Amino acid sequence: MEKFMRLALELAEEYRGFTSPNPMVGAIVVKDNRIIGKGAHCRAGEAHAEVVALQQAGKLAQDATLYVTLEPCNHFGKTPPCTDLIIASGISKVVCAMKDPNPLVCGSGFEKLRKAGIEVVENVLKKEAEQLNEIFIKNVTEKQPFVILKSAITLDGKIASPTNDSKWISNNKSRLEVHKIRNSVDGIIIGKNTFLIDNPRLNVRLDSPTSDPQKIIIVDSLDLKLETILNSNAYKLSSQKPLIICVTDNHSQHIESSDFINHNIILLKFEKNNLKELLQKLMKLGINSILLEGGAGIYTSFIKANLVDKIQLFVAPKIIGDQGISWLGNLPIDYMKDAIQLKDTSFETLDDNIMITSYQNKRN
Repeated sequence: MEKFMRLALELAEEYRGFTSPNPMVGAIVVKDNRIIGKGAHCRAGEAHAEVVALQQAGKLAQDATLYVTLEPCNHFGKTPPCTDLIIASGISKVVCAMKDPNPLVCGSGFEKLRKAGIEVVENVLKKEAEQLNEIFIKNVTEKQPFVILKSAITLDGKIASPTNDSKWISNNKSRLEVHKIRNSVDGIIIGKNTFLIDNPRLNVRLDSPTSDPQKIIIVDSLDLKLETILNSNAYKLSSQKPLIICVTDNHSQHIESSDFINHNIILLKFEKNNLKELLQKLMKLGINSILLEGGAGIYTSFIKANLVDKIQLFVAPKIIGDQGISWLGNLPIDYMKDAIQLKDTSFETLDDNIMITSYQNKRN
């Protein structure tokens, strides 16, 4: 079972960056230990993976086994229920990686299949399937965007030299990996200092990019000159989507009088120190996953607010010293027992760099 499910997961992974706000799903139809149909959900609004695989299998699907990475839907959305097609196809067994966390489905798909006499096997490679769709799971269960914190750091935890020089801490392989991460999210957030000092492009530089992440700048006051914004790389490379500038409510008077909207810039105000409110507003704009790209003030604020889901640090074998700029600011932690304990940590070597991936334990 695991062999075919792993293939289905690989099929789903191929469309990372395409399917938001939908999950990535792969499906394989197997008969007599031979694959007779396979498919993946390619884009939101298009056919689901099960439909593609069953159409490819055709009449051979009679008495075959369907492997699918997510519970088949049992409701009308932009497409009809997959359960009806599975039943009509003659499939005798469905092997699934995980239950759909969406309340509209969440077990009802399995129930309908079993009532139709189809054998259902659940939770095959469940952990891998949940990791594949960690963004979707967060979206539908908590109604919040999934937040990834990414930073390139030296061995002594610095993101820049004392002169704010940060190019380049990480190596080519690490930077390629960062573009893959950007390619999988809906939006990228930076703070005002990063915007002004680094003038980052925040775009995806891959041979075949699938995503154009929304570029988002958080400022504590709207004192940026319009000319500075219009001449920035972030603005110039935001032709497909508006640049979003987020500012706290106490500076809303600047927003009403600004003419930024005429230059395809969205000004989004939120209550000071209420980043959760900001995330909810961004989600209403269709931004379901966010990559934090600096600087230390942004990282620290989101960690303090308990809003970081995943941390990915690219560690390079370089040392700057205590005058360098740390990747994280002050946290009100006096004792080791109060330290923020990360979980599910993994490591990957990228030539002489190490990519550390970890998840933040949610605190009460």
